Amino acid sequence: MLACQSTFNATSAKRRGGVVASTLRALAGFGGKALFVASVLHSTPAYADPQGNVSIISGLCGEGTRDDLWQSTCWYNALHGDVLLGRDRNSDFGIGPYLEVGTAGFDDLRLGGGGSLQIPIHPYVPAVLSLGGYARRFDSEWQQGLAGDLFIGSRSYNFHSAYVMTGGVSLGARYGVGDSKELTLIIAAQLDSSVIWLPAVILYNWIAGTPDE
Repeated sequence: MLACQSTFNATSAKRRGGVVASTLRALAGFGGKALFVASVLHSTPAYADPQGNVSIISGLCGEGTRDDLWQSTCWYNALHGDVLLGRDRNSDFGIGPYLEVGTAGFDDLRLGGGGSLQIPIHPYVPAVLSLGGYARRFDSEWQQGLAGDLFIGSRSYNFHSAYVMTGGVSLGARYGVGDSKELTLIIAAQLDSSVIWLPAVILYNWIAGTPDE
């Protein structure tokens, strides 16, 4: 009876892992098509300047494999930067590249990049879908994988600067395509990098004071 139950549990775990892998592949395919369709159908005004952002992603992540989705819980941290094109108001779609440097539990190094699509589900609270790939440095080896992230939060169009501030929630997944078949699920806050450098600028200006005329 115990042997049958163990076999059933193992089979169920493999099925769940297969479903997750299939879902990630389907999302990657859908996201790629969405990015292509948006770039073709969305008319980009000549005066629509690109707007960039650099933000910090920090939160919980679960590490596992496709057979055992959540083996351990760790702290995920990343520096994420992107540039979105084709927008001149809050209700516009935007599309562009992104780069990311991160680590899960400070046990590895992850370098990623791909494309991002901003979807104006609300003028002041849009969604940004990012799909791409990543390389993971672990145990002196590089491993490749697929990456997907969904950001929901504040990212309004900046009419006065090419830099736009962001803040919200980021949900992500990393799926290794190598022998490890590693899987990382991410639930994190995404905060603008100004939370680090802006207080330093204010403190410096306060210490320096106003120069005498």
